[in-house]
Amino acid sequence: MEIFASLLNSLWAIFLIVLFFGGSIFVHELGHFLAARRRGVKVTRFSIGFGPAIWSHTAKDGVEYRLSWIPLGGYVALPQLADMAAIEGESDIETAQLPPISYSTRIIVFAAGAFFNILFAFALASILWVVGQPTSEDMATTRIGYVAKTITIDEGKTVPSPALEAGLQAGDTIKAIDGNKVTDWPELLQTLVTGSGTADDGRRRAVFTIERNGKLMDLPVYPRLSGEDNVRRVGILAAYTPIVAAVPEKSYAESLGLKVGDRLTKLDGVPLLNLVPIMDLMQAKEPVAFTLTITRPTGASTITVPADRPKDSPGLFGASFRTTYGLKHTNPVTQLSSQVVMTWRTLTSLLHPKSDIGLSKLSGPIGIGKIYWDASEAGIRYVLWIAILVNVNLAIFNLLPIPVLDGGHMLFATIGKLRGRALPANFIAASQSVFIILLFSMILYVSVFDVRRITRDARTESPPKAAKPADAGK
Repeated sequence: MEIFASLLNSLWAIFLIVLFFGGSIFVHELGHFLAARRRGVKVTRFSIGFGPAIWSHTAKDGVEYRLSWIPLGGYVALPQLADMAAIEGESDIETAQLPPISYSTRIIVFAAGAFFNILFAFALASILWVVGQPTSEDMATTRIGYVAKTITIDEGKTVPSPALEAGLQAGDTIKAIDGNKVTDWPELLQTLVTGSGTADDGRRRAVFTIERNGKLMDLPVYPRLSGEDNVRRVGILAAYTPIVAAVPEKSYAESLGLKVGDRLTKLDGVPLLNLVPIMDLMQAKEPVAFTLTITRPTGASTITVPADRPKDSPGLFGASFRTTYGLKHTNPVTQLSSQVVMTWRTLTSLLHPKSDIGLSKLSGPIGIGKIYWDASEAGIRYVLWIAILVNVNLAIFNLLPIPVLDGGHMLFATIGKLRGRALPANFIAASQSVFIILLFSMILYVSVFDVRRITRDARTESPPKAAKPADAGK
């Protein structure tokens, strides 16, 4: 029965990948196709994928519709607008016999793919606005719940955490990093990771604008490269209220008097904003007694955890914990603008000479497929959120002024318009051939790292969130 359920889950994940990832490519090419038809441009082929055809059909309108073997994108063959024989294959159409195409038509047709991706993203964001986007207390906050004493950098070396050295404290609310406003924990981490600030002495530097006791202050923090992906980290975890999710019979948690639904609010009289401080005490070489303040519907009570306690309880006290979950209804415009900002920060970080983000940190088709696969296990709402991000990324990426991409075609058309005549066909063809090789080389390069990450994650058992002090490297 478990094998059957696993098979169904796998088929469902594959279906969602095809529907939303393949659908994003289809929508992009559909934009080019419809715009070309509307503007009277000759269309010879509509293909999802590159290379030889798996299936093809030439319709009465003279267009060959095909599904091709290499699933790295798609194309609409427009011989009047661009010679893309290196990707699309040779065409029987004599382009010299076709009427010339205006500059405005070229721009409209080339921009239509990205425009349709944004329209698709907006439609998905509207659905997510109505049904709600899942979130948890720790993901919806920018409040610090734990500051690590140390973090681990390259080759397992342990150093004092940048957050502790900078004076960050549990309970601080981070308002901005390097002047960029942050509204939730994923945005906070992304802003930190893509930062490129450096100090005069060459150290990585980020300015945290925090709120403490109602006052704003700027604190310079000096991140270190840490973690499996070797990115900027400072040693903080998000704040949340730990809630007891399960108390097994005859467990140490049961002997302490913990019950399902208990909220752990204080540790030795100090507000508890994360489970890791308890983990630190439980893992200390010299155990000490401590007290926990528990809140229940009937009121608050205190539990004393003695120094003489079992060390072999799985997890924390043998119990499991959770935090509060809910749905947030964010309007589509805010959703899209947030994704655009995240994508733009990643691109600018990729190009910045002092950034720590390189191509190896990006995801190609394999990595995107894995992200969809993981999202399918979490629920359709997560899949919708990933699809919105992918479509925004596709739109922005395709508008970059790089030969082969839509933005490159628009650049060539604009240069031709300004100089009063089109650029030489040989120059355009040579430029596209070079960048085709570079583009596919980049895809192959990032795919290698995608496979490495997938292999690494498959070998690593993921412990419960609350029981991972190593996460404090973030």
